[in-house]
Amino acid sequence: MVKGMINWKEEWSFEAPQGTEISEIKGLVKVKGKLGEVTRNMLDNYVRVSVQGRKVTILSSKNNKRTKGIVGTWASEIRNMFQGVQSGFEYEMKIDYTHFPMRVSVRGSNVVIENFLGERSARTASIIGNSKVSVKGDRVFISGIDKRELGETAANVERATKIKGFDLRVFQDGIYLL
Repeated sequence: MVKGMINWKEEWSFEAPQGTEISEIKGLVKVKGKLGEVTRNMLDNYVRVSVQGRKVTILSSKNNKRTKGIVGTWASEIRNMFQGVQSGFEYEMKIDYTHFPMRVSVRGSNVVIENFLGERSARTASIIGNSKVSVKGDRVFISGIDKRELGETAANVERATKIKGFDLRVFQDGIYLL
């Protein structure tokens, strides 16, 4: 073997589902489907994604815990990308309060939470990417094709109603993922 060449070993491979397209250019993986397009930057020194036609292969140059973890994570990310562009994802959150009724609304790219614990100022949570948020009764629905963006948006909403300095077993007001 020539000095400086990397011996890439196949770790994980599969075929792209029907109705989807996948491409990879310099570590940027794009998946297209009927609902849209999702892009991920998958660059690493020891792990890479290779696409030939409809076959996707994740290659690793080392065989240790770190690279195996990256391979598994990227495999899961690519599976979620395919599922997202084919059928999409939806998260459901519950608005929970005991005494002061909260008013939750969507204004532009923010979720606005008013009257939380009787506070006069509103709390806001940002909506990430192309996530769509709707409020129906005591439920908040977050939908879209990118699972990572949905998770970040749900975390922002939950974090916006975090209570500090109180016993969480007693003061359970907030918006929580179901």
